[in-house]
Amino acid sequence: MSNEKIYEMPFSKIYLLLVNKVIRKGRTKEEVDEVISWLTGYSQNEIELLAERHITYREFFQNAPELNENRKQIKGTICGIRIEDIEDPLMKEIRYLDKLIDELAKGKSIDKIVK
Repeated sequence: MSNEKIYEMPFSKIYLLLVNKVIRKGRTKEEVDEVISWLTGYSQNEIELLAERHITYREFFQNAPELNENRKQIKGTICGIRIEDIEDPLMKEIRYLDKLIDELAKGKSIDKIVK
């Protein structure tokens, strides 16, 4: 799938996929919201409102209130690609979130994910 197709996907669809992924692994929607909030600066209420609106994944990240500076410390691979090697700034933000959700789904404590 091309980057543009990912960027234009509805945030509501991706949010549902993220929530379902962690719920299948015994985690909660509230934990997903906490991770998203830590990364983007959106409040839980804002996340829920955005999930009900028709905004793209691009708009979700472009309009984030305050991207957490510590996100740049997120390292590792996601989908076989090293996060540190991603050059496209928007794709890097998306992969940061993917990595955090993967860590949550793998059972890592929320305190260690959003340090």
